[in-house]
Amino acid sequence: MWERVNQSGNVAQRIVAQVEQLLGDERLKPGDRLPAEREMAQLLGASRPSLREAVRVLQAQGRLIVKHGQGVFVAEPRSEQALRSALGTAEISVNELFAMREVLEVPAAGWAAEHVTPEQVTELDAQLSELDAAFTEDPDDFQRLAALDAGFHLRIAAIARNRFLHQTSHVLHDILMSGMETTLLIPGRRQKSQAQHERILRALTEHDAAGARRAARVHIRSAHQAALARIAAEHPDGAGKASA
Repeated sequence: MWERVNQSGNVAQRIVAQVEQLLGDERLKPGDRLPAEREMAQLLGASRPSLREAVRVLQAQGRLIVKHGQGVFVAEPRSEQALRSALGTAEISVNELFAMREVLEVPAAGWAAEHVTPEQVTELDAQLSELDAAFTEDPDDFQRLAALDAGFHLRIAAIARNRFLHQTSHVLHDILMSGMETTLLIPGRRQKSQAQHERILRALTEHDAAGARRAARVHIRSAHQAALARIAAEHPDGAGKASA
Protein backbone atom coordinates (compact mmCIF):
# COMPACT_ATOMS: atom_id res chain seq x y z
CA MET A 1 0.00 0.00 0.00
CA TRP A 2 2.76 2.45 0.90
CA GLU A 3 5.03 3.73 -1.88
CA ARG A 4 8.46 5.28 -1.56
CA VAL A 5 8.33 9.04 -1.99
CA ASN A 6 10.37 11.04 -4.44
CA GLN A 7 13.15 12.73 -2.51
CA SER A 8 13.13 15.88 -4.64
CA GLY A 9 11.17 18.89 -3.39
CA ASN A 10 9.18 18.89 -0.18
CA VAL A 11 9.26 15.30 1.09
CA ALA A 12 6.78 15.96 3.90
CA GLN A 13 4.24 17.32 1.42
CA ARG A 14 4.67 14.24 -0.75
CA ILE A 15 3.90 12.07 2.28
CA VAL A 16 0.82 14.19 3.02
CA ALA A 17 -0.35 13.75 -0.59
CA GLN A 18 0.11 9.97 -0.40
CA VAL A 19 -1.89 9.71 2.83
CA GLU A 20 -4.65 11.90 1.35
CA GLN A 21 -4.78 9.65 -1.71
CA LEU A 22 -5.07 6.52 0.44
CA LEU A 23 -7.87 8.18 2.41
CA GLY A 24 -9.66 9.17 -0.77
CA ASP A 25 -9.39 5.61 -2.11
CA GLU A 26 -10.59 4.28 1.28
CA ARG A 27 -7.47 2.14 1.60
CA LEU A 28 -7.06 3.97 4.90
CA LYS A 29 -10.24 4.23 6.98
CA PRO A 30 -11.21 5.92 10.26
CA GLY A 31 -9.70 4.06 13.18
CA ASP A 32 -6.87 2.49 11.16
CA ARG A 33 -3.48 2.65 12.86
CA LEU A 34 -0.49 3.78 10.80
CA PRO A 35 2.75 1.78 10.99
CA ALA A 36 5.18 2.74 13.75
CA GLU A 37 7.35 5.73 12.91
CA ARG A 38 10.53 3.77 12.17
CA GLU A 39 8.68 1.23 10.00
CA MET A 40 6.73 3.87 8.11
CA ALA A 41 9.84 5.93 7.42
CA GLN A 42 11.44 2.83 5.91
CA LEU A 43 8.34 2.03 3.84
CA LEU A 44 8.29 5.58 2.46
CA GLY A 45 12.03 5.90 2.06
CA ALA A 46 11.85 9.15 4.00
CA SER A 47 13.59 10.58 7.04
CA ARG A 48 11.80 10.47 10.36
CA PRO A 49 11.84 14.31 10.67
CA SER A 50 10.05 14.58 7.29
CA LEU A 51 7.54 11.97 8.41
CA ARG A 52 6.90 13.82 11.69
CA GLU A 53 6.31 17.05 9.77
CA ALA A 54 3.78 15.30 7.53
CA VAL A 55 1.98 13.84 10.52
CA ARG A 56 1.79 17.31 12.12
CA VAL A 57 0.23 18.72 8.95
CA LEU A 58 -2.31 15.90 8.71
CA GLN A 59 -3.09 16.19 12.41
CA ALA A 60 -3.74 19.92 12.02
CA GLN A 61 -6.08 19.14 9.12
CA GLY A 62 -8.01 16.72 11.32
CA ARG A 63 -6.99 13.74 9.17
CA LEU A 64 -4.88 11.97 11.81
CA ILE A 65 -4.97 11.60 15.57
CA VAL A 66 -1.77 11.10 17.57
CA LYS A 67 -2.33 9.06 20.72
CA HIS A 68 0.81 9.15 22.81
CA GLY A 69 1.98 5.68 23.73
CA GLN A 70 -0.44 4.10 21.24
CA GLY A 71 0.40 5.44 17.81
CA VAL A 72 -1.04 7.48 14.96
CA PHE A 73 -4.60 6.76 13.83
CA VAL A 74 -6.86 7.86 11.00
CA ALA A 75 -9.42 10.33 12.35
CA GLU A 76 -13.12 10.35 11.66
CA PRO A 77 -13.87 13.12 9.09
CA ARG A 78 -14.81 16.40 10.75
CA SER A 79 -18.17 16.53 8.99
CA GLU A 80 -18.97 13.09 10.37
CA GLN A 81 -17.77 14.11 13.84
CA ALA A 82 -20.03 17.15 13.78
CA LEU A 83 -23.05 15.17 12.60
CA ARG A 84 -22.48 12.42 15.16
CA SER A 85 -22.14 15.03 17.92
CA ALA A 86 -25.32 16.82 16.86
CA LEU A 87 -27.33 13.61 16.76
CA GLY A 88 -25.76 12.14 19.87
CA THR A 89 -28.05 14.11 22.16
CA ALA A 90 -31.18 13.75 20.03
CA GLU A 91 -33.94 11.20 20.23
CA ILE A 92 -34.83 10.13 16.72
CA SER A 93 -37.82 8.08 15.66
CA VAL A 94 -37.54 4.94 13.60
CA ASN A 95 -39.69 6.61 10.95
CA GLU A 96 -37.20 9.48 10.69
CA LEU A 97 -34.24 7.11 10.44
CA PHE A 98 -35.74 5.02 7.67
CA ALA A 99 -36.93 8.13 5.83
CA MET A 100 -33.33 9.32 5.80
CA ARG A 101 -32.14 5.89 4.67
CA GLU A 102 -34.42 6.26 1.67
CA VAL A 103 -33.22 9.80 0.98
CA LEU A 104 -29.58 8.71 1.06
CA GLU A 105 -29.47 5.13 -0.16
CA VAL A 106 -31.88 5.22 -3.09
CA PRO A 107 -29.86 7.80 -5.10
CA ALA A 108 -26.63 6.18 -3.86
CA ALA A 109 -27.68 2.90 -5.46
CA GLY A 110 -28.30 4.69 -8.76
CA TRP A 111 -24.95 6.45 -8.68
CA ALA A 112 -23.18 3.25 -7.68
CA ALA A 113 -24.71 1.47 -10.68
CA GLU A 114 -23.09 4.08 -12.92
CA HIS A 115 -19.63 3.73 -11.37
CA VAL A 116 -19.32 0.16 -10.09
CA THR A 117 -16.42 -1.94 -11.37
CA PRO A 118 -16.30 -5.74 -11.77
CA GLU A 119 -13.94 -5.89 -8.78
CA GLN A 120 -16.43 -3.96 -6.63
CA VAL A 121 -19.26 -6.26 -7.72
CA THR A 122 -17.13 -9.19 -6.56
CA GLU A 123 -16.56 -7.46 -3.19
CA LEU A 124 -20.29 -6.84 -2.73
CA ASP A 125 -21.09 -10.44 -3.61
CA ALA A 126 -18.49 -11.61 -1.07
CA GLN A 127 -20.08 -9.40 1.60
CA LEU A 128 -23.48 -10.98 0.98
CA SER A 129 -21.93 -14.45 1.14
CA GLU A 130 -20.32 -13.57 4.47
CA LEU A 131 -23.69 -12.35 5.77
CA ASP A 132 -25.37 -15.60 4.71
CA ALA A 133 -22.61 -17.65 6.34
CA ALA A 134 -22.96 -15.70 9.59
CA PHE A 135 -26.53 -16.94 10.00
CA THR A 136 -25.27 -20.52 9.89
CA GLU A 137 -22.16 -20.01 12.00
CA ASP A 138 -23.62 -17.94 14.85
CA PRO A 139 -27.20 -16.72 14.33
CA ASP A 140 -27.24 -15.27 17.85
CA ASP A 141 -24.43 -12.80 17.14
CA PHE A 142 -26.79 -9.88 16.58
CA GLN A 143 -24.07 -7.26 16.34
CA ARG A 144 -22.13 -9.11 13.67
CA LEU A 145 -25.25 -9.72 11.57
CA ALA A 146 -26.21 -6.05 11.80
CA ALA A 147 -22.67 -4.93 10.97
CA LEU A 148 -22.44 -7.21 7.93
CA ASP A 149 -25.83 -6.06 6.69
CA ALA A 150 -24.88 -2.40 7.15
CA GLY A 151 -21.52 -3.06 5.50
CA PHE A 152 -23.21 -4.05 2.24
CA HIS A 153 -25.15 -0.78 2.10
CA LEU A 154 -22.19 1.34 3.20
CA ARG A 155 -20.05 -0.19 0.48
CA ILE A 156 -22.66 0.85 -2.09
CA ALA A 157 -22.58 4.37 -0.64
CA ALA A 158 -18.79 4.40 -1.04
CA ILE A 159 -19.03 3.24 -4.65
CA ALA A 160 -21.44 6.13 -5.33
CA ARG A 161 -18.43 8.47 -4.99
CA ASN A 162 -20.06 11.03 -2.73
CA ARG A 163 -18.00 11.33 0.44
CA PHE A 164 -20.53 13.32 2.44
CA LEU A 165 -23.27 10.83 1.61
CA HIS A 166 -20.95 8.02 2.69
CA GLN A 167 -20.12 9.72 6.00
CA THR A 168 -23.78 10.49 6.71
CA SER A 169 -24.76 6.90 5.93
CA HIS A 170 -22.16 5.67 8.43
CA VAL A 171 -23.70 7.76 11.20
CA LEU A 172 -27.23 6.71 10.26
CA HIS A 173 -26.44 3.00 10.37
CA ASP A 174 -24.56 3.41 13.66
CA ILE A 175 -27.65 4.98 15.21
CA LEU A 176 -29.88 2.21 13.87
CA MET A 177 -27.57 -0.50 15.23
CA SER A 178 -27.27 1.14 18.63
CA GLY A 179 -31.00 1.72 19.01
CA MET A 180 -32.55 -1.58 17.95
CA GLU A 181 -31.77 -5.20 17.13
CA THR A 182 -31.39 -6.18 13.50
CA THR A 183 -34.67 -6.96 11.77
CA LEU A 184 -32.97 -9.88 10.04
CA LEU A 185 -33.90 -12.11 12.98
CA ILE A 186 -37.64 -11.61 12.46
CA PRO A 187 -39.06 -14.89 11.04
CA GLY A 188 -39.08 -14.72 7.25
CA ARG A 189 -37.19 -11.42 7.12
CA ARG A 190 -33.84 -13.00 6.31
CA GLN A 191 -35.18 -14.62 3.14
CA LYS A 192 -36.87 -11.39 2.01
CA SER A 193 -33.76 -9.36 2.72
CA GLN A 194 -31.57 -11.88 0.91
CA ALA A 195 -33.74 -11.70 -2.22
CA GLN A 196 -33.82 -7.90 -2.05
CA HIS A 197 -30.05 -7.68 -1.67
CA GLU A 198 -29.64 -9.92 -4.70
CA ARG A 199 -31.90 -7.66 -6.77
CA ILE A 200 -29.85 -4.63 -5.78
CA LEU A 201 -26.62 -6.42 -6.66
CA ARG A 202 -28.01 -7.61 -10.00
CA ALA A 203 -29.01 -4.07 -10.95
CA LEU A 204 -25.56 -2.80 -10.00
CA THR A 205 -23.90 -5.55 -12.03
CA GLU A 206 -25.99 -4.58 -15.07
CA HIS A 207 -25.29 -0.84 -14.51
CA ASP A 208 -29.04 -0.37 -14.30
CA ALA A 209 -29.32 2.85 -12.29
CA ALA A 210 -33.12 3.02 -12.34
CA GLY A 211 -33.38 -0.63 -11.36
CA ALA A 212 -30.89 -0.17 -8.54
CA ARG A 213 -32.89 2.75 -7.16
CA ARG A 214 -36.14 0.76 -7.31
CA ALA A 215 -34.56 -2.27 -5.62
CA ALA A 216 -33.02 -0.11 -2.88
CA ARG A 217 -36.34 1.64 -2.23
CA VAL A 218 -38.22 -1.66 -1.95
CA HIS A 219 -35.59 -3.04 0.42
CA ILE A 220 -35.56 0.00 2.72
CA ARG A 221 -39.35 0.18 2.92
CA SER A 222 -39.54 -3.53 3.65
CA ALA A 223 -36.97 -3.20 6.44
CA HIS A 224 -38.87 -0.19 7.79
CA GLN A 225 -42.11 -2.15 8.00
CA ALA A 226 -40.30 -5.03 9.70
CA ALA A 227 -38.81 -2.63 12.25
CA LEU A 228 -42.20 -1.09 13.00
CA ALA A 229 -43.76 -4.53 13.41
CA ARG A 230 -41.03 -5.54 15.87
CA ILE A 231 -41.46 -2.34 17.88
CA ALA A 232 -45.25 -2.77 17.96
CA ALA A 233 -44.82 -6.32 19.29
CA GLU A 234 -42.22 -5.38 21.89
CA HIS A 235 -43.77 -2.05 22.96
CA PRO A 236 -47.55 -2.25 22.81
CA ASP A 237 -47.69 1.09 24.61
CA GLY A 238 -46.67 2.74 21.33
CA ALA A 239 -43.04 3.62 22.07
CA GLY A 240 -41.22 3.85 18.76
CA LYS A 241 -37.93 5.56 19.39
CA ALA A 242 -34.41 4.48 18.56
CA SER A 243 -32.10 6.41 20.87
CA ALA A 244 -28.87 7.77 19.47
